[in-house]
Amino acid sequence: GRKTKLLKGLPATSTVEENTAAGVSVCDFNVTVSPLSSEGVAILPTIVNSNPLTEAFDIESKGGLEYRVVTTGNPVLDYETMPKSFDLQIFVEDTTGRTDLNILTIRVTDKNEHPVFRGNMAIQTLVIYVLEGTRPERIYQVDAADPENAKLKYSLLPASVPFLITESGAIFSTKEFDYEKDPHCYFLNVTVTDLEGLNSTKTVNINIINVNDERPYFIAKQRIYRIPEEQSPGTIVANITAKDPDDEDSPSRLFYSIQSSDRYFSINPSTGVLQVTGRIDRDALPLRLHPNISLIVRVEDSPNNGHASEVEITIVIDDINDNPPECSPSAFRKEVNENTAPGTFLIDLRNYCKDIDVDPSNNQFNFTGLSGFGSNNFTLDSTVSGRLVMTGTIDLESPANPRIEVYTLTVRVQDIAHPDYSSKYPFQIVFDNIIYIYIRIKPVNEFYPVFSTSSYVFNVSEITKVGSSIGRVHATDKDWPPTIITYSIVAGGGTRDYTNIFWISPTRGDVRILARLDYETTQKHIFTVQASDQDKFTTASVTVNVLEVNDEEPICSPNFYSFQIPVTLAVGTNINGFRIECQDRDSDPRSFRYFINEGNENNHFTFSPSAGSNTSRLILASRFDYESGFDTSWIYNLRVYITDDNLLSVRDKTTHLIETGTVTLSIRVIPNPTTAITTTPSFTVVTRRENLYSASAWYVPFVVTLGSLLLLGLLGFLGFLLVTWARTCCPPAGKAHRTPLIHFTFCVSSQTMTKLNTIFDGEARDPVTGRMYEFNTRSGARRWKKSNEPLGTMLAGQVTSSATDNSGQGTDRAEAASKKGPSEKRKELTATTKPATKPSADQDGLRLQKQKEESEGRGLSSVATQGRN
Repeated sequence: GRKTKLLKGLPATSTVEENTAAGVSVCDFNVTVSPLSSEGVAILPTIVNSNPLTEAFDIESKGGLEYRVVTTGNPVLDYETMPKSFDLQIFVEDTTGRTDLNILTIRVTDKNEHPVFRGNMAIQTLVIYVLEGTRPERIYQVDAADPENAKLKYSLLPASVPFLITESGAIFSTKEFDYEKDPHCYFLNVTVTDLEGLNSTKTVNINIINVNDERPYFIAKQRIYRIPEEQSPGTIVANITAKDPDDEDSPSRLFYSIQSSDRYFSINPSTGVLQVTGRIDRDALPLRLHPNISLIVRVEDSPNNGHASEVEITIVIDDINDNPPECSPSAFRKEVNENTAPGTFLIDLRNYCKDIDVDPSNNQFNFTGLSGFGSNNFTLDSTVSGRLVMTGTIDLESPANPRIEVYTLTVRVQDIAHPDYSSKYPFQIVFDNIIYIYIRIKPVNEFYPVFSTSSYVFNVSEITKVGSSIGRVHATDKDWPPTIITYSIVAGGGTRDYTNIFWISPTRGDVRILARLDYETTQKHIFTVQASDQDKFTTASVTVNVLEVNDEEPICSPNFYSFQIPVTLAVGTNINGFRIECQDRDSDPRSFRYFINEGNENNHFTFSPSAGSNTSRLILASRFDYESGFDTSWIYNLRVYITDDNLLSVRDKTTHLIETGTVTLSIRVIPNPTTAITTTPSFTVVTRRENLYSASAWYVPFVVTLGSLLLLGLLGFLGFLLVTWARTCCPPAGKAHRTPLIHFTFCVSSQTMTKLNTIFDGEARDPVTGRMYEFNTRSGARRWKKSNEPLGTMLAGQVTSSATDNSGQGTDRAEAASKKGPSEKRKELTATTKPATKPSADQDGLRLQKQKEESEGRGLSSVATQGRN
């Protein structure tokens, strides 16, 4: 808009006094509008800004185009705490768009204010307590201030009170107070005045406190009180009053308390009224044994460090009939077999009920009101005994019986004496304890389960799937309630291959098959099923007739054959005399059809007959033509199908099962036939065995090496023993008739004899080379047999006989040798070096052994044994 002089009287400066109330005018001004502005002001004069910011001022219309600036009272202007000057920016706009903005400066002026109290006196009436007998002293310091910080003057009214106030505001007492003589309370008006005479007044209440110096005493003389039990809380038992001499004729200001710990009673600390606070049960411990309660009541004339007195009172608790008889448990469950005889004892209720009242006159009770559906079958012997017995017979299976298994009976137990339950149960005069007795009639298994029929017959197709249900057996039991019947197979139902072919559902009786049925193996299965109700059982026979279905395929022999035919084979020839023979366990032999399904190129082959027989021959149906190129394959792999549908009509073939057997034939056509000689090849099986061990088995060579070392050591030790024995048995020549050569010859001859002692007492032919060999049956030693040598036992016999002869002649020959001359001895020595003279050496050895035994005096038998060995 265009700025134009619209605000008349502005800018201007105005003043306003602090604490001015709201709505007080500060400055007036008016608005001048353009003659073209027919509608006046578009935006009324508004304070758009202030410095500093404040909301203490606002603009009001005086009527027409006259306005004024007024105070809002929010906040109230305060010269001492707020800014002293405010600059208000006033904005206005007329309807033609002309605007004006001017400043109004408002200065706040100071005003003399009333002095104010601070501290406690500023917010409440001050109460001061002074003990009697206190010496004159300052009792309070008044705190006041003037907003203009002017000096203040303090004054106290009425002037007759024994108090004064100083120029600094301190209040002093001027005398020592006596509570019994002086007033107990003083009201003082404290006034504070500034230099211009403005003042403020507050009231001070001064109370004189009495000092306790006398012991209180009890007025009542009664010390024993009697009350019934179960009094409600707040019941007054006694009024324990006392008096304090310090209180003169006025009511004593005493404090009552119970010193002994007690949970039943409390005392009013101000009045001394003793009343019930907790439940008082005469029938519970400890009051059941000790019904008297002793209390120590204390009265004090001051809560702390005052004078006190004590008195002991006794309260006797009387028993009332406040406990109804109670039964634990309150509900009984009893089982009775059906058909139990009348008069049978069931339960003694008195053993479970009691009344805990202490007084015998209050704890007597009886049993009444036996009720409940079917209660006519039961009764109580008497109202006092509480013995429940049967009066009738309950048969669950009887049509007259409602077939109720559980009877619910109620018996009322109540006090004989008039009860007083008002304290415990204020809204019930008579309290009856109800006992609930649940009598369960235990069913007796009286009846056997009965099958719906004694035998079941199920007709089942042999191709029924394993796991299918083939029938159901059902049994019922007359016992009530209906018992759960369990079904099982107890006999039969098995074959040679399967122990159990059938399975029965234990709960439903459904019979299912566990293995495939085969009509050709077994046409009928008979087994026994049992129905049991846990205690009793019955059986029924189940017959399963297996219905025949064509489920067996033809089996032909041979099912595979390979042969060769010449290319010039005549048409109509039974090829190699080949024929197949088929069998089907569930089809007639006339039901077979034969046809070649695969490999019969150019239809060279056919079977005759093609149907109606269980045997058929392979026939060459057309000649081979390789020269013109009509035939190209020299090998025919024929796949022959044999079906068992020959006896079925065309309509039946669509509904009946048809099984198919297969035979595979491999035919090779020979272009130039030759005679083939069938030979049976021979072969030799050579078994090679090796001892192997793992390289990781480190301990194997270690054990072998250690064993070898031990064996070598043993052999060395045995050799040492042998040498020692030889030296003992064969002394040197100088010590044994000087015959060293004879001694040497004896030792060698003995060893040679040992080697030749192996007797080969059998012979056999080697299967590989065909040569004969000899063997010893005991040691297994073998040797090849020479072609011109008889069985080797001859040599052994000679050696044995020679040794025998020599043993008999050894002594004579030794003696003859000793008489011969040197020339003869040399001849004999030469003769002994030849193999033929070995027996003489043996004789000489025996002679030397004999001489040694005689010289040493040892036994002959051991040496002779060694010589024979």
